[in-house]
Amino acid sequence: MSDSARFKVYCSDCREKVELPAAAFRLALGATRERTFYSFTCPACGAAVRKPAGEKIVAALTGAGVSTMRLVPAEG
Repeated sequence: MSDSARFKVYCSDCREKVELPAAAFRLALGATRERTFYSFTCPACGAAVRKPAGEKIVAALTGAGVSTMRLVPAEG
């Protein structure tokens, strides 16, 4: 994982703009675009933040070595 990769993001709760290392993010790849998201914990307020991840964000985060999980549909 690249130690130098950092990303600037906004917290949905406190609206603080923060810069975090790639290791602070988690990426979840869903079966559809609507179910693909990234998450992080805001260092300013401690909120667990979850935001949608489009193709460019997915490419940037995976390229930086962000921990990724693939979501699978629940067995019905």
